Amino acid sequence: MKVAVTGATGFVGSRLVAKLQQSGEQVLVLTRNPAKAEQIFSKAAFPTVEIIAYQPLQSGDWQSRISGCEGVVNLAGAPIAESRWTAERKQEILESRTIGTAKIVEAIAQARDKPTVLVNSSAIGYYGTSETAVFDETSPAGTDFLAQVCQAWEAEAEHVKASGTRLVILRTGIVVGAGGAVAKMMLPFQLFAGGPLGSGKQWFSWIHIDDLVSLIVQALCQPDLEGVLNATAPQPVKMAELCRALGEVLGRPSWLPVPAFALEALLGDAAKVVLEGQQVLPQKTQAAGFDFQYSAIQPALQDVLR
Repeated sequence: MKVAVTGATGFVGSRLVAKLQQSGEQVLVLTRNPAKAEQIFSKAAFPTVEIIAYQPLQSGDWQSRISGCEGVVNLAGAPIAESRWTAERKQEILESRTIGTAKIVEAIAQARDKPTVLVNSSAIGYYGTSETAVFDETSPAGTDFLAQVCQAWEAEAEHVKASGTRLVILRTGIVVGAGGAVAKMMLPFQLFAGGPLGSGKQWFSWIHIDDLVSLIVQALCQPDLEGVLNATAPQPVKMAELCRALGEVLGRPSWLPVPAFALEALLGDAAKVVLEGQQVLPQKTQAAGFDFQYSAIQPALQDVLR
């Protein structure tokens, strides 16, 4: 199988490329930064990886390279919670996903030898936030900024069906791995200053990075798998429970809460990503036969720290 991957140099994408390489698949890495990609995916270690420069928001010669790929995995998008949501930042978050996806769909439509499947990333932000509701793949969309972004993002991906290409949309939770949001939370604990963020009552729907990568591969390879899948472990936890587990795994106390106002002062509206949550269950994902290696948060954290 030949698979094109956007967002391949990121936290999840680099792990996916490595797994595909280990399985003997050909991988086409579409990247804005070929020099960075060449450092990550050296020819010696990744002989079946080809690196192609592209501008994700622009049509170009790169689109012709989609022809002949059997699958496309679209993971590209500007980081959501790394800075304040100014008007310009919100526009970047939206356009990096909607226009970027539209250009991938355009490339598939133009391809002479079309990919059979597009696996497109989305997020559990689609559902909005709640401390009491339980969401699955059939739940309606929320109304806040991230919910609107996810709806527009998924709507662009839906156009690929006109090309006869199977579509799988993964609404992904917080990814637990040696990097990403959870890794950033570890530093205060290591300094004996860890604790819940905000009230601690908000839900934290998560997925171990190995499970996410395996789910992407299953979506590529299982011909009857299509539509929306929640990429979240079957046992979401409250923030306070997550922090207790993190403290236990690190052998550090979890006693110093980070007040909501401190995060809001630092990140503005972007603080909602960690101060508000949602309880999301992977009902359709499990019904499709996906077997989670990490269903509970403590073993997942132990694996990451190992």
